[in-house]
Amino acid sequence: MSKKIQSSFLSILCLICSFDALSSSTIKAKQEDREPEAATGLIQKKSVFAQKYMVVAANPYASQAGFNILEKGGSAIDAAIAVQLVLTLVEPQSSGIGGGAFMLHWDNKKNVLTTFDGRETAPENAHSDLFLDENGRKISWIKAVVGGRSVGAPGVLAALKKAHQQYGKLRWSVLFDDAIKLAENGFIVSPRLARLVSLEFNPGLKLLPEINDYFYPNGIAIKAGDTLINKKLASVYRSLAKDGIKPFYHGWLAKKIVDAVQHSKIAPGLLSLDDLANYQPKQLDAVCGPYHQYKVCGMAPPSSGGIAIIQMLAMLEEFELSQYQPNDIEAVHLFTQSSRLAFADRNKYIADDDFVNVPVSGLLNKNYLAKRAKLINQQKDLGKAIAGQPEGALAQANDIAFELPSTSHMSIIDSDGNAISMTSSVEMGFGSTVMVEGFILNNQLTDFSLAPKVNGKLIANRLEPLKRPRSSMAPMMVFNEDNSLKLVVGSPGGSRIINYVAQTIIGILDWNLDPQTAINLPKVTNRNHVTTLENGTSIVNLKSALERKGHQVSIRDLNSGIHAIEVTTKGLIGGADPRREGKVLGN
Repeated sequence: MSKKIQSSFLSILCLICSFDALSSSTIKAKQEDREPEAATGLIQKKSVFAQKYMVVAANPYASQAGFNILEKGGSAIDAAIAVQLVLTLVEPQSSGIGGGAFMLHWDNKKNVLTTFDGRETAPENAHSDLFLDENGRKISWIKAVVGGRSVGAPGVLAALKKAHQQYGKLRWSVLFDDAIKLAENGFIVSPRLARLVSLEFNPGLKLLPEINDYFYPNGIAIKAGDTLINKKLASVYRSLAKDGIKPFYHGWLAKKIVDAVQHSKIAPGLLSLDDLANYQPKQLDAVCGPYHQYKVCGMAPPSSGGIAIIQMLAMLEEFELSQYQPNDIEAVHLFTQSSRLAFADRNKYIADDDFVNVPVSGLLNKNYLAKRAKLINQQKDLGKAIAGQPEGALAQANDIAFELPSTSHMSIIDSDGNAISMTSSVEMGFGSTVMVEGFILNNQLTDFSLAPKVNGKLIANRLEPLKRPRSSMAPMMVFNEDNSLKLVVGSPGGSRIINYVAQTIIGILDWNLDPQTAINLPKVTNRNHVTTLENGTSIVNLKSALERKGHQVSIRDLNSGIHAIEVTTKGLIGGADPRREGKVLGN
């Protein structure tokens, strides 16, 4: 990769959280005689109310596809499949069938919560020095991203198929109808997709032939309002609709995927036919923890999102955030401190627990978290937090993986009250940029630590054959005291997902905001480094006060994409993040 391209890419990284800013406006919603200000510079979105069913997805085309399925009597998982198929086409920079996913499913009749892990796996022939140079030093993350080397075995289709076999109501083939029509006849390119292409957001867009031809026909970048047709993807979907996932993991499409990876023009990879044929999604119990009278549930490892959010809430519980107004200086300070402590634990301990010991019960132990909460000083930033020593923990080095916020989330509730909270990703925007038959393959292997050791000590999230990389994806559900469903929520946003989702849960549970108002709140993050305040919002007014408490403060655009549905006695209330192009549809 040339120095010019690397320089261009670094400049784009600086813009990574700003590409969703649009025309200036202010969204306000009344709560207890005060109006918490939302992020400015965004298109206004209002709460959506429904009685029967609801879908919130990252693109209007995808939301419509999911709504159409629910309208036909389909289940939540039926709708999720239709949504993901359309997102692969219309939001290719964020997720797709060439990537992976984490999904929570709530069976309302049986009162059973289960999760499906469709995270990618490393090739069987992968090795811990895959991203090291000839001198044993880790290569730059920029070089690691593009090409076949970074591709893991995709898992989203396998996870969706497994869930559909248990909870689907409509025929598998029916779920492809909208996606096939859109791919065949074309869809209108959104401003967001067009901008990312024009920015050459991922350097591989111009370096690999198939993706270059698709997004730059005749050498000219696609523009907002263009009609983009993807007949190759339409053919793929016809094959999958007819024969299930067999073509993808065992048949003609598997051969195409492996050939594209192994013969990539840049950094050929190790993915094999056996890697695809042997891929298996996991069905796991959720991790759950109490918060006030509620139960908050998320994904088990290798996702770190569920554990980190539950930890944050547990540490904050004794501080009674409900006594503060939304985004009050004291609440923001406490939030950042709990996040520091959770991220310290996350970076040291969370990884694929089939390969390393992850002390999940120790990390969620009530006494351990109470002890961690005592480290929080209400008057002063605690600085760089150090990981604790939960019961069952083994010595590990802190991780040095790097995550970027190119992901997608959907929240769905069907007419029977069944629910889906699903976050899916191809990792970097446009993934590895290896394109196969109209869809993009992931670069999820860069979610592993690029180096296996630090100072001679092994990193839990190091690359190993058939291992799943750690993720910050955090699809979550919240339940009432009687175990009835209260909230379905999640977000894209790289490692900041943890803060985005936790803040929204607090907004709804502590500050009694409706989902849209909670989503609209100006964002704050701290990943055990600087405290970041969302540019262009009232929260930047806290900068001086936070600095007086010892915070190092950064102000920048933050591109959360939170999608939430709250279940109330009066029906469903849905919200979609104004920072992206998501839409709520319900009936």
